[in-house]
Amino acid sequence: MPTASIVPRSEWQRAVRRPVLQRSWRVAMYSQGMVGFGHIRRNASIAQALRRSELRPAIAMIAEAWQAGALPLPEGVDCVTLPSIRRDADGGLDSRILEVSHRDVVALRASVIRSVINAFDPDLFLVDQWPLGAAGELVPALWQMRRRGRTRCVLGLRDVLYDRDTTRRLWSTPENLEAIRDWYDAVWIYGDPDIYDAVHEYELPDAVVAKTSYTGYIDQRPRLDSLRGSADARLEGIPDGRFVLCAVGGGHDGAALVEAFARAELPPGMAGVVVNGPLMGASDRRRARRIAQQRPDLTLLDFVEDTTPLVARADRVIAMGGYNTVCEVLSFEKHALIVPRVQPEPEQWVRAERMRAAGLLHVLHPNRLTAHALSEWLARDLGAPPHARRAVDMGALRRLPQLAAELLQRRRTATALKARLAAAAGARP
Repeated sequence: MPTASIVPRSEWQRAVRRPVLQRSWRVAMYSQGMVGFGHIRRNASIAQALRRSELRPAIAMIAEAWQAGALPLPEGVDCVTLPSIRRDADGGLDSRILEVSHRDVVALRASVIRSVINAFDPDLFLVDQWPLGAAGELVPALWQMRRRGRTRCVLGLRDVLYDRDTTRRLWSTPENLEAIRDWYDAVWIYGDPDIYDAVHEYELPDAVVAKTSYTGYIDQRPRLDSLRGSADARLEGIPDGRFVLCAVGGGHDGAALVEAFARAELPPGMAGVVVNGPLMGASDRRRARRIAQQRPDLTLLDFVEDTTPLVARADRVIAMGGYNTVCEVLSFEKHALIVPRVQPEPEQWVRAERMRAAGLLHVLHPNRLTAHALSEWLARDLGAPPHARRAVDMGALRRLPQLAAELLQRRRTATALKARLAAAAGARP
């Protein structure tokens, strides 16, 4: 059975030396949106790494408007926006804002995506998590790229999709696996197989495994550089001394953690900072603010476009367990207590438990979440922070430009061969 590679060293620099008369490399990146900022933040970090490499590609991100407008994008990266969608109570997709049908909003998004691919004509198309996109909206663009034969398509996956059974039921469908086999040139898993071996856990078929590489986790420290001196502005109003950060990602299901933290007892000399997230309900937001108003040692923020500077400054972190949050904790080697989401998708729980088993963070099941439980953890002497960067492969941002360059080199070689064959055929009598 083929095995997923862990990205060998190679002379990849040859792939980035292009003749002067050729256009610069072009990369398109797709984030389907729906909930939170995880997908687009991950793509923004990757875009920054590609822009800083010798490739220096022009990058067009395709993402939902409310997400793209809320986050700082790296220099040289622009964004084409999609109308927003959300999952309804039955698991289907619906328009978040526009008063149109499910079919109409998906058709509109698919048309935008295909138009971007047609006009931008990328050399590399990086898709986040879903091979066919939300509700199959990538299919027209994928067909178009395959017919042209010029674009290398890559599927990028976070370390944990779901638990094993859910992944097999929702993600490892015949349609998705056939799409990877027929339309994708590579699969990149943004994780470390020593922490979570997705290939083994999900029993991926040989055709997928043969295209798969583990990149390591995404080190969040370079994001501080991408803020270009504005990190200090993001810390305005934050206590000067030691503080504990409580962050709940998008915030749509983070109200219980915010309220428990707002009622928890902080250690002497320690302040608390809470970031609600933009999707937290209005009533939950008001309740948290009423509690915070009674506590001079608590700072409540409704939204921060990038929490990286806060994590870097924090003494400890209490948070939910999304991919980017966990990467921030590992990158800055912080003491962290993760209270993960367990329903309806246990991805965060699976990730947190693997990290806990490796001694990298602490975990509290949400069924045991109380202000007292948080107070007890905050009162503990945890000793020195874990040496996470020694224990976990955090090299994704170093390897991804190498992987991209190798794919682009293969594209150039194939194009040159095709041109030579066509010229030879035209020269025949």
